[in-house]
Amino acid sequence: MTRIALNKQSTSVHQAYLDAAAEVQARATDAGLSPTVLELVNLRVSQINGCAFCLNMHSKALLEAGDTVQRIAVLPAWRDTQLFSDTERAALEIAEAVTWISEAHLDDEEFGLLREHLSDDQISLLVWAAITINAFNRVSIMSRFPVRAEK
Repeated sequence: MTRIALNKQSTSVHQAYLDAAAEVQARATDAGLSPTVLELVNLRVSQINGCAFCLNMHSKALLEAGDTVQRIAVLPAWRDTQLFSDTERAALEIAEAVTWISEAHLDDEEFGLLREHLSDDQISLLVWAAITINAFNRVSIMSRFPVRAEK
């Protein structure tokens, strides 16, 4: 059975999400967050949600930005490595907390630790980034966006 391509069925809603994602990215850059940090959030959330389309897109974006295959490969076990900066680790904590919100919340102590490496603006924008990619994961999964072999 062919799924409804939500991005094509409800184009104005999809465009609003694209606009929101662009705004988050622009404000995150203004707040001093690197594109790599945002892509790590996108990839980690997509791993948790099992979104093949977004995994493909964001792993390629990280590679194109100069990130390494090693860091991408170990991202699910980021806590067990020394490959990620303090800022990246804080961003990944946020990504996981937003994505697994029904299972685990950041308590006040954990939230306080984020402030050791991120400003309030950066925390806010990383939460928005995680919210945004979670929404895109759901659109991609429900629409069954294809991932095709590359040449």
